[in-house]
Amino acid sequence: MLKSMFSKPENMKVYWKEFMHQCNDIGIGSLGIVVIISFFIGAVSTLQTAYQLVSPVIPKSTIAQIVRDTVILEFAPTLVCIVLAGVVGSKIASELGNMRVSEQIDALEIMGINTKTYLVLPKIVAAMVVIPMLIVVAGTLAIVGGRVAGVSSGILSAADYHKGLLSNFLPYNVFFALVKAYTFAFIISSIPAYYGYYVKGGALEIGRAGTKSVVVSCIMILFADYVISALLL
Repeated sequence: MLKSMFSKPENMKVYWKEFMHQCNDIGIGSLGIVVIISFFIGAVSTLQTAYQLVSPVIPKSTIAQIVRDTVILEFAPTLVCIVLAGVVGSKIASELGNMRVSEQIDALEIMGINTKTYLVLPKIVAAMVVIPMLIVVAGTLAIVGGRVAGVSSGILSAADYHKGLLSNFLPYNVFFALVKAYTFAFIISSIPAYYGYYVKGGALEIGRAGTKSVVVSCIMILFADYVISALLL
């Protein structure tokens, strides 16, 4: 499917509107759930880290350092993308599946349009542009949520939290998170597009294709997470 998208290239200027439409659907449409999940991920991480660090020898600022690295390396890219696999992936699969079942894709092909380029490519490109932005937002909000939870519960002061955030920070961790974000974005958009584009049957098969695409996407995200961690860390 990916190969045929470029075998008969179309004029990309024609698809700018569709690309922006997909950016709006994927980015703005998923922003709410990303904000809620990210904030509480950071808050829970702070509380649980403080619960496990019972030794008085360990400074309180270590809590913020652990939360920062955990959020950047794992929680923000992986957990958020698993949620987006359900939100974005099911939408892509059902949208393309409905077009296939209702023969809209066949009508476009009769008109001589490369439907894979017209329907699938804008979704993949938009996902790879917008989802890394959502990951950056998620990481920032998770750190803010950790600060709010830590200060409001009296676990540590704002000064200690800021000290821990700045302590031993490695910019490479941000690069690592972005590599995962782009990889997961491609998985989230391409796998559901495949299952939706090639669905056969009726409404029941569209639902099954959406469910299967989400399951396969989540498995591939976890597998890619392990591979990238083994190669880059």
